[in-house]
Amino acid sequence: MRLFRSLASVTVAVALVLSLSYEAMPHARVEVREPQAPKPFGAECRTRVRGSEVTAHCHNPYVETDRVRLHIECDRWWDLDTDSAPVDAGPAMTVRLTGRCWKEVRAVWVSHQNLGS
Repeated sequence: MRLFRSLASVTVAVALVLSLSYEAMPHARVEVREPQAPKPFGAECRTRVRGSEVTAHCHNPYVETDRVRLHIECDRWWDLDTDSAPVDAGPAMTVRLTGRCWKEVRAVWVSHQNLGS
C-alpha cells in the first residue's frame, strides 16, 4: 500500500508540473542582437581577352587587403589551364595580372582572398 501512495503522489506532482503554462515556468532569458552588416570587401576586376592573351586589372577601393589570382581555362583539351601567382591589392591599389593560352581562351575569372581582420 505504501508503494501505491508514493507512486500516486509522484504521479500527481508530475501532472501538476506538466499542467503549468509555459509562461509560469522559469526559463533563461536570451538577449537578441541584430546581425552586423559585413564590411565591404573585394577589388573590382576587369578582364580583357585578345586572341590567346588575357589581362586583368583589379582596383581595391576598400581598407582590407585583397589577394587576387587570375584563372584561365583554355579551349583546347591539350592546352594547359593556368592560375597566376597571388598578388596583394592593398587599399586604393590597382594591380595587373596577365596570362595566356597557346590557342583560344574558353573562360577567365579572378578569385579573391581577404587578408584583413
